[in-house]
Amino acid sequence: MKREWTDLELAEHWTLLPAEAALLANKTGPTRLGFAVLLKFFQYAGRFPFSIQELPTAAVASIAVQVGVPAEEFSRYDWQGRAVKYHRAQIRAFLGFREPTVQDAEGLAVWLSEHVLPQGHPSEHVKAAAYQRLRELAIEPPTPERLERILASASTAFEERFSTETVSRLPPATLGQLEVLLNLAAEEGETAEPERSPLQQLKMDPGQVGLDNVLAEIGKLQQLRQLDLPPDLFRHVAPRLLQRYRQRAAVENAYEIRRHPASLRFSLVAAYCWLRVHEITDGLVELLIQIIHRIGATAERRVERELIGTLKRVAGKSTLLCQLAETALAHPDGVIREVLFPVVDEQTLAALVKELKSTGPAYRQQVYTVMRASYSHHYRRVIPALLQALEFRSNNQLHQPVIRALDVITQTVEHAPRFYDPEEVPLEGIVSGGWRDLILTPDKRGHLRVDRLKYELCVLQALRERLRCKEIWVVGANRYRNPDEDLPTDFEVQREQYYAALSLPLDAENFIAGVQREMSAALALLDRGLPKNPDVKILQKRRGWIALSPLTAVPEPVNLSRLKSEILRRWPMTSLLDMLKETDLRLGFSKAFKSATGRESLDPATLQKRLLLCLYGLGTNTGLKRVSSGAGTESYPDLLYVRRRFIRKESFREAIATVVNGVFQARLPHIWGEATTACASDSKKFGAWDQNLMTEWHVRYGGRGIMIY
Repeated sequence: MKREWTDLELAEHWTLLPAEAALLANKTGPTRLGFAVLLKFFQYAGRFPFSIQELPTAAVASIAVQVGVPAEEFSRYDWQGRAVKYHRAQIRAFLGFREPTVQDAEGLAVWLSEHVLPQGHPSEHVKAAAYQRLRELAIEPPTPERLERILASASTAFEERFSTETVSRLPPATLGQLEVLLNLAAEEGETAEPERSPLQQLKMDPGQVGLDNVLAEIGKLQQLRQLDLPPDLFRHVAPRLLQRYRQRAAVENAYEIRRHPASLRFSLVAAYCWLRVHEITDGLVELLIQIIHRIGATAERRVERELIGTLKRVAGKSTLLCQLAETALAHPDGVIREVLFPVVDEQTLAALVKELKSTGPAYRQQVYTVMRASYSHHYRRVIPALLQALEFRSNNQLHQPVIRALDVITQTVEHAPRFYDPEEVPLEGIVSGGWRDLILTPDKRGHLRVDRLKYELCVLQALRERLRCKEIWVVGANRYRNPDEDLPTDFEVQREQYYAALSLPLDAENFIAGVQREMSAALALLDRGLPKNPDVKILQKRRGWIALSPLTAVPEPVNLSRLKSEILRRWPMTSLLDMLKETDLRLGFSKAFKSATGRESLDPATLQKRLLLCLYGLGTNTGLKRVSSGAGTESYPDLLYVRRRFIRKESFREAIATVVNGVFQARLPHIWGEATTACASDSKKFGAWDQNLMTEWHVRYGGRGIMIY
C-alpha cells in the first residue's frame, strides 16, 4: 500500500530547485520526467528506487507539472537501458555520492557491529541505520540482497565478539555448573517428563499464591544463585539485546542449545539465568505482597461475615447517648434497670453495643486477632523463608526502622521468643497508633513487652506499603530494583539535556508553581462550568459525591444503518479467521513475527498459515488444540512450535501498528474525517505507585494501578 502524500509534504520533498532544473536542459519527454523523478527520490530516500511501484503517484504527478511533461509519459521511461545508468551516474555526481566498494561494505559491517547491533534493535531498525550511515558517508546503498548479506555478516561478527567477551567474564566454576545444567537437561529431556528437567523447571512460572509454589520459587532462586554469575556480567548490555538472548534460550530445548558453539552456548544460558534471577525475585516480591494483602483482607471478610448476621443499625445514636447521660447525672444513686431502661430499652442498648463493637476499637481488635491466628497457623511457614531469600534495602533514612525490623525477624526465626523487649526492636515508623495498644502488653511486673507475632504483622504491613511505592527496594530485582537505577547512568552529567528533552524546568520551585497554576486554572474552569451544567450534580452523600446524568442517545445516522445492511447482505457469514487472513494478505502483518532464534526453516506460506491459526486461537480464547483439530494438516505440535518461537510481545506491537496504519491509509477522510478513533471491549489496567491519586487495588489484576475504560 503506497503512502499518501499531503500538499505540504509534496512541496517540501518533491519540488525542483533552480540548480536541479538546470540538469534537465537537454532532456525531453519521458527522459526528462524520469530523470527528475530519480533525482528527487534519491534526495528523499538516499537511494534509487528498487521498482517503479515504489514511486508515489502523487509525487510523479507533481514533478510532471513542474517539468512540463504529462504524467502518463512516465510509463515510457526505460528502466533497463544505457540511459538510466548514465542518469544515475549524473545524479550521483551532482549530489556528491559514489558507488559502494568492497571496503565500504566491510566498513559498514564493522560500524553496525560496534554501534547499532549492541543496542538490540530489530532488523528493520538496523537496516534503516545502515541506510542512514551510507547517506552520511555519501555512498550509494547496495542492492537489497547485498545489504542483507552485509547485515548478516555484521550480526555474525557481533554475536561472536559478544559471546567471547561474555564467556571471558565467567569464572571456570560457573562455566562448569552451566555445562552440568545443560547435560542434566539433555539427559532427562530424552527419557523423563519435560517438567522434571532442571532447565524446564527454571522456565516454569510461579503460579498462584500457595505454600508449595512459594517454596518452589525460592528453590529456583537458590539454584540460580549457586551458579555464581557475576553481578555486573550484563550490567552495561542493552536490555533489548539481553531479552533477545533470553528469549532464544527459552524457546530452544537443551539439545538445540548444545549444538551451538561453546561461547554462544554459555552466553545464551548465562543471559537466561541472569535475567531469570531478576524475574524470580520480582515474582517472589509479588507473592509476598499478595500474601500480606490476603492476611488482612481475609481477616476483615471473616469478621464482617460474623458480625453481619447479628448487626442491627441503631438510629439516633447521639440522641440516645445524650438521654442516657442526662438520666445518669440526674439519678447518680439510682438502679440501672429502674432509671436507664425506661429511657432506652435493653434491646436497643444491646444493638448499640454490637454496632459500636463492629465499628470501633473492638472491631479492630477482633480483626487483629483473626490476622494473628491465620498468620501463626499457616502463613508463618512461608513468610520467614521469603524474608530470608530476599534482601531489602532503602535509600531513605526514614524507612531504615523497617529494614532493621526485618533483620531482627530473620535473625530470630529459628529461636523466636514469644515477646520482644521494646528496646530490642524499632517501633517508631512501624507501629501505628491503632496497633500500639495491641502490640505492647504488660507482664506480671508491669513491664511492657512486644508481642512477636503481632509485631511481625505490623512490620509486614509497613513493608508492603513501602514496596509498592519503591521506598524499599530488593537486591537482584527488576521491577522492584533500586529506584536510583531508573535514571540514566549519565543523568548528573547530562541533567540539563534530559530536562530539556522532557520540557521541564531545572528548578523544583518553578515546576511546582507551574503545576499549581495548571490545577488552579482547571479548578476555576470546573467551578465556573459546574453550576451551569444540568448533567452534573454535587450530592450530599459522603460529603459531596459527583453524579453524572446519562447523555441523551444520538439517533443513528441513516448512512450508517444502510452501510450495516449492505455489509450484512454481502457477507452474512464472514468469520473472524477470514477477516484475519484477508487483512494479512493486504498488509502482510505476519511478517512482523520473526523467529527468536534468528533462523527460519519453514517456508513462508506454511509459516503464514500457522501464524494466523495461532493468532486466531489465542485471540479468541479458542485454544491451539481446538484450532488444530479443525485445521486439517496443521497439528497441535506444529502450532505450539510456532507459538513458542515466533509470537512475542514486541512482534504483536509491530503487527498492530501495521494494521492501524493500514486502516488509516485506507480510510476515506471525506467520509470518516481526519480524527483518530479508539475503542476497547474491556477495562485496561496500567500499573501505578501509591503516590498517584488515581491508583487503586484491583483483585482481578492482582495489584495496584489505574483502570482505563
